[in-house]
Amino acid sequence: MDNKSKLLLQEQRRVNDVIFEIEAKQTHLQQNTGSLKKGIIELRKNFWEDVTVNVDEPDDIIETQASIKQQAELLSEKERSHGHQHDQLKTLDRLHDSPYFGRIDFLEDGENYPDSIYIGMASLMDKADENFLVYDWRAPISSMYYDYTLGQAKYETMDGSIQGEISLKRQFIIKNGEIEGLFDTGLTIGDHLLQKMLGNHSSTKMKSIVSTIQQEQNRIIRDEKSKLLIVQGVAGSGKTSAVLQRIAYLLYTNRKTLQAGNMLLFSPNPLFNSYVATVLPELGEENMRQTTFQEYAAERIGTQHLIEDPFEQMETILTTKDNAIRIEGIQYKSSLAFKAFIDNYIDELAQQGLQFHDITFQERTIVSAEKIQQHFYGFETSISIPNRLEMVAEWLMDKIEEQERYEQYEDWVTEEIELLDKADYMDAYHEAQRNQQYEDETFDDVDQEWEILSENVVREHFQPIKEMISDLGFMDVKASYNQLFNDEKALGSLPENWKSICKTTLEKLNNDELFWEDVTPYIYFLDQLQGRKSYTHIQHVFIDEAQDYSPFQFAYLQALFPHCHMTILGDMNQAIYVHSLTSTSILENVATDKQEKIQLMRSYRSTKPIVEFTRQLIEGGEQIEPFNRDGDKPTLTIRNNEQELSEKMLDRIHLLQSSGHQTIAIICKTMAESNQAYQQLKSQTTVQLMDQETYTFNKGLLILPAYLAKGIEFDAVIIYDASDYSKESERNLFYTACTRAMHELHMFSLEESNRFIEEASPETYVY
Repeated sequence: MDNKSKLLLQEQRRVNDVIFEIEAKQTHLQQNTGSLKKGIIELRKNFWEDVTVNVDEPDDIIETQASIKQQAELLSEKERSHGHQHDQLKTLDRLHDSPYFGRIDFLEDGENYPDSIYIGMASLMDKADENFLVYDWRAPISSMYYDYTLGQAKYETMDGSIQGEISLKRQFIIKNGEIEGLFDTGLTIGDHLLQKMLGNHSSTKMKSIVSTIQQEQNRIIRDEKSKLLIVQGVAGSGKTSAVLQRIAYLLYTNRKTLQAGNMLLFSPNPLFNSYVATVLPELGEENMRQTTFQEYAAERIGTQHLIEDPFEQMETILTTKDNAIRIEGIQYKSSLAFKAFIDNYIDELAQQGLQFHDITFQERTIVSAEKIQQHFYGFETSISIPNRLEMVAEWLMDKIEEQERYEQYEDWVTEEIELLDKADYMDAYHEAQRNQQYEDETFDDVDQEWEILSENVVREHFQPIKEMISDLGFMDVKASYNQLFNDEKALGSLPENWKSICKTTLEKLNNDELFWEDVTPYIYFLDQLQGRKSYTHIQHVFIDEAQDYSPFQFAYLQALFPHCHMTILGDMNQAIYVHSLTSTSILENVATDKQEKIQLMRSYRSTKPIVEFTRQLIEGGEQIEPFNRDGDKPTLTIRNNEQELSEKMLDRIHLLQSSGHQTIAIICKTMAESNQAYQQLKSQTTVQLMDQETYTFNKGLLILPAYLAKGIEFDAVIIYDASDYSKESERNLFYTACTRAMHELHMFSLEESNRFIEEASPETYVY
């Protein structure tokens, strides 16, 4: 037996021993959880039988309360214990088939013998719970596996740095308890393991990367000092995966002070939320709340306005020829200059001009808008607008309660009382009886009943008005916001076509609709008037695809979460929205204390030939480093008519399917083009059309617009019509579409290619 075989046998024996220990622990826990569950069921069933209940005397009541509390605490403790053991069982289940993926031998300074440290998805102790059989990948000692080659190394603990030397670094591929691959390496992660992982087919769900974390990704994951962590990563650099592992790491290292509910992820679309939903549960952590900026804004605005979504805005810009004024409006309204414009307007409203609604009841005005305005501006201007509005609300509540008392004696109340059910009368009778115990015994029950019934009737009618006042609905936000676009004496440097922008904006607003570029300014305006909502429970905010956030949006989020740690990640080369053509990306220019910026320039998603082609599509692409994974060059197919092009595309689809590719994406420029492709292909093959309302997708052949493909990867990508990308403003969109491909990229084009392909070296693709 050669040395390699002996080594493999030795390591396999250890795997067998570890799995034996896992199974022993599973058996023990299953027995314990079974008996605990039975005990909990019995305790719930007999809860009141074991409680002493006596309420005759005050002392008896106290004794009863103590007995109930004691029994409840016993039940709660058993449930906590059961939950803890259930979590332990889930951890053991995750470790059973693949207990670990790495090993380092580390000789600590001052020690005589090195320790063999095995690293896996979770920690595992030996039978006596004294020594680690496996260390959690997030443990401080495990950081050396990701950060150091052979030689001197260190890791941080509560008591300071532990220094020493790594003499061995070994990587494993273990499946179903069997070692399928074993590699010794001096690198962070050897090419053997990463090649194997990246060569797999894509999935409809993102997978954990803990076994292949690279050194630069590990910096992202373990950063705890930065108030703002900015990650600029090229397409396929693993930035999103690294941030999800970062979330798992933060939850692990701050277990006592941080929970999943204290974190919030802003993602690009609901489909992406579904794509990443399994990563944290794979790592034994709960998913934090995931939302999109659009979902947050819709929740904040409510049903007052119909909101255009960012994809509708994108579709409009890509499909409308005469859109120069709309583009100018988008760029201005996305800027910090427009935020300053609103701030100036808010300062004016503090002095004059805020609009209000009449408070009406049964077509009668109780308090006019003019009186509300007079009362509002009667307060000192040093008091903030939100505080003054609260004071106005209190004043209006007093007015409403006064009106309620007056309305009780109106004829309409008597008429409604006569139409009440018998049950309402009985309720009033019983309430009158209870009241009479404390009042004059000679008081007439009928008078009492009528008083109660009239109060109830009037209260019910006025309740919606009170709720409206509590929500500050007496303020006319729409009219107040509209004045922004009516003001001829607007301050600051305005766009050249400002009047035209105002006209189209007002047309939309008066129809109770908001352009997407108006959504952030509108909710910012709302917050300035009504007071900003508090999210004090959120400690960490994560923003993915941050290059698509406008300066105004990011400033708003910073104000919304002023005390949070923020991690923002994206790729400036994938900035596809109109505002990004003129504004500086938040990935480039954000000023704050405790800021860290990490750049990821190596692309792992696509094969080397695909990266060598796609990096030519963008400025500065020569800095992108392809991972050395071989594959076929991208192809370009040009035909002069749609019929021939369609036939060639269908032939390619069949070839890709026969090659075993599980996710094949036909990426179109727009949703309109996606619908066209779907109608063309649906009768000839099984295909799924994806739009902005698609929350999940299955393996197979998919059709979607490029802007919905962001953050997702596919085995093979077909560009539906490359000639459709003709403007410089569409360069990043074309690059984004092409970089979704893991193994194969095939571009189809009608009559001609496009300027971006023509700029690439002909040697990097097959024509």
